[in-house]
Amino acid sequence: MSLEVIILAAGKGKRMHSSVPKVLYPLAGKPLLERVLNTVQALNPEKIHVVYGHEGKKVQDSFTHWNNLHWVEQKELLGTGHAVMQAAPSVKPQNQVLILYGDVPLISQVTLEQLLTNTGNEPMGILTAEVSNPYGYGRIIRDKQGHIQAVIEEKDCTPEQRKINEVNTGFYAIQGKQLVAWLEQVKNDNAQDEYYVTDLVGIAVDEGAKIQHAKAQSMEEVTGINDKKQLAQVERYYQQEMAEALLLKGVSIVDPRRIDIRGDLDVGKDVFIDINVIIDGDVKIGDNSYIGPNCIIKNSRIGKNCEVRANSLIEDSQLDNGCYVGPFARLRPGNKIGEYAEVGNFIEIKNSIIHPHAKVHHLGYVGDADVGKGANIGAGTITCNYDGISKHKTHIGENAFIGSGTELVAPVNIGDGAFIAAGSTVTQDAPANKLTIARAKQSTVQGWESPKKRKQGE
Repeated sequence: MSLEVIILAAGKGKRMHSSVPKVLYPLAGKPLLERVLNTVQALNPEKIHVVYGHEGKKVQDSFTHWNNLHWVEQKELLGTGHAVMQAAPSVKPQNQVLILYGDVPLISQVTLEQLLTNTGNEPMGILTAEVSNPYGYGRIIRDKQGHIQAVIEEKDCTPEQRKINEVNTGFYAIQGKQLVAWLEQVKNDNAQDEYYVTDLVGIAVDEGAKIQHAKAQSMEEVTGINDKKQLAQVERYYQQEMAEALLLKGVSIVDPRRIDIRGDLDVGKDVFIDINVIIDGDVKIGDNSYIGPNCIIKNSRIGKNCEVRANSLIEDSQLDNGCYVGPFARLRPGNKIGEYAEVGNFIEIKNSIIHPHAKVHHLGYVGDADVGKGANIGAGTITCNYDGISKHKTHIGENAFIGSGTELVAPVNIGDGAFIAAGSTVTQDAPANKLTIARAKQSTVQGWESPKKRKQGE
């Protein structure tokens, strides 16, 4: 039996107090809806229907890279049942349909597979959860034999029903033909004047259908995001789970409460991560590498035996084995730092190759450059790579020495073994193994006097 998925993502999210559609809010760096899509995509569905409403254009524009999404508009927000009604006509009757929510980001593939397996060829299955405080959730109503009979929303519960701790998560597996037929019977005669998808349970029971079920592994995986407080709580839970997984892999983390994984992290053996480190995007860290406090690493590769010192930012760059960066270094996109190269404090590098054993230690900027093996870049040196219209390359040869406070005005080539005197402004190629001095002639102005401060009232 093939699978289709309906994701309800039309809500306004009024309690977010924001113009951003709720399903686009990030959890660990990815929009809530993207996390749900990634999970259901792993189930290999034939089609994914996304029901949108509030700020729908923004939502659609954020997922243009997804090719198999069927967008369905819910023009009037008349409840979850009404939302499903918009997608149901596109569902194949012979397929199994999974219904879930775009603002419940941590639902796991394992749990969804369990729901689908337990439902099997039966007309309907429902995902439930046991909670200590069921306030706000629809209650699962069972008969004396334990069979599910209905789901009653919080506002429609009797005092006795409110004491039930088994709750509805809002996730359903339903055969396509039953879904279409049962939706025709859903009414809005309730406290909210809305069409509830939960009413499908009672309708199914009335027709003699046996309701299968599976239970969520944790309440957190079925927690919906209704406000920014809940978003922060779910974020902390997710980060704690990620930190614990890394610890079990052997990563040394100084404080699991102070690390954020906002992407995918692949780590080797004996990696050490200090406090307040943010991992963003696709990151790989090799064996025996050290990541100092307050570092941000985004979409980068860090080799073995590397050291990234405190307060450094590395983005879209590659660090080969044995090099070190920082403290207070910034590697902008497009860099390759060779083996045992050194990038020191308050250095900014962009779109450059720093070859093995080269050193760029203090207070400088290297952009659009190729720095040769063993070269030494003095403090305060900058490559002047932008002429206001175009970017230009700087080539620095092997074992070249660039004195402190030098300006290399690109395009320019510094030969192998060249020495550039401190304070030079180099606008022409410098020959290999020669000392090049490019300074203005120093002079002293006779008769010059220091300006004096005026007294008040003058």
